[in-house]
Amino acid sequence: MAANASVAFDLPPLPSYTLSVRQPVLPPISDSLLALILPIVAYWALSGIYHFLDVNDYFEEYRLHTPAELSKRNRVTRWEVVRDVVLQQIIQTIAGYSVAYFDPVEMTGMDDYNVAVWAQRVRIAQRAIPTILTVLGVDAAGLAKSVSQNGHSILAGALAGGSYPSMVQSVMLENGAEVTAPAFADWEMALASFVYWYFVPGLQFLLAISIVDTWQYFLHRAMHLNRWLYVTFHSRHHRLYVPYAFGALYNHPVEGFLLDTAGTGIGFLVSGMTNRQAMWFFTCSTIKTVDDHCGYAFPWDPLQHFTSNNAAYHDIHHQSWGIKTNFSQPFFIFWDRLLNTQWKGEVKLRYERARENAQKQVDIETAQAAEAAANAKTSASDEREPQAAVVSTEGPATRTRLRRKTVDSLKGPSHGVPGSVLHN
Repeated sequence: MAANASVAFDLPPLPSYTLSVRQPVLPPISDSLLALILPIVAYWALSGIYHFLDVNDYFEEYRLHTPAELSKRNRVTRWEVVRDVVLQQIIQTIAGYSVAYFDPVEMTGMDDYNVAVWAQRVRIAQRAIPTILTVLGVDAAGLAKSVSQNGHSILAGALAGGSYPSMVQSVMLENGAEVTAPAFADWEMALASFVYWYFVPGLQFLLAISIVDTWQYFLHRAMHLNRWLYVTFHSRHHRLYVPYAFGALYNHPVEGFLLDTAGTGIGFLVSGMTNRQAMWFFTCSTIKTVDDHCGYAFPWDPLQHFTSNNAAYHDIHHQSWGIKTNFSQPFFIFWDRLLNTQWKGEVKLRYERARENAQKQVDIETAQAAEAAANAKTSASDEREPQAAVVSTEGPATRTRLRRKTVDSLKGPSHGVPGSVLHN
């Protein structure tokens, strides 16, 4: 069919599209449910690695606390921590699935169309270039002509305000007529693809984590400044003076829902992420939270250097002397810096003092246990020896001599039991 030259296009036309239901990544699990499962898997997988390092005493030089501190300073058992974390994960899964239940079905098929929309925006933005050059005292038309004569037609088209006369395409109209229309330059499509596939999702992710950081900072800080909130809810998390990886989500269930579940949920909804973006967002947030409680300061861990908020930074908040500082979590620390709640004092001597006190407790308990074991052994021996004398066929005088001989032998210089024990 002949081209209809009477149809004029101001911009390259947008392609048509056909929508279809987006298929899940792992059928038959829906993407919305997978976005809730992946953070739980990541939580226990990463925690398991750190726990393996803990129990086998690997990389001791990078530990923030000693095993003695872990056993003596914490006020909660590992079983209680696991129980409360599992409860919080059940609650967040139920809450997340309840919200996802009302979400519309995600469709696909518009990607090429959306990229073309961004390409149109790039073309429109070029119209401002001649004006900007004129304000700067540059002859835009003359410059574009000169550049074009030197063989740089694409650059000349951009300088001329997005004018590319040689770039055309054939387009079929709805009535079946085939017409000639302007086309996008390759660089426009490349830039539009980058913006659509990477830049916009990156901005959404940055917005989401900024919302999470803001939400958690002010709620976390309020739970420290308000005594009722602290005693009722947040004090449970601070039973871990020595944090470890799988204790990252050890919270009161109400706090866990408000601080973590609601915070990330709001970040997800406000940023307009898809379910597949949510998989990354929820999982990355979980991994960062676990890493911030791992108890190790690894120099090669990228999460420890991505921002200033890392395990060493958050560990200060878990100490009795730093509990009113370093509220920021889990990504950035800009709120602590802005509102002057960042710890700025000395930490090395404080950590050393805590290690020494914990080790003294362990040494004292070890000595007491050894003494108790020795006493128990002596008592058992003391009971057995007189019984042997009683059943002897010797007379009363002989039995008396045997008892005296047993007592005198226990008083010898080589015996480690205090004499007071022998006369009870």
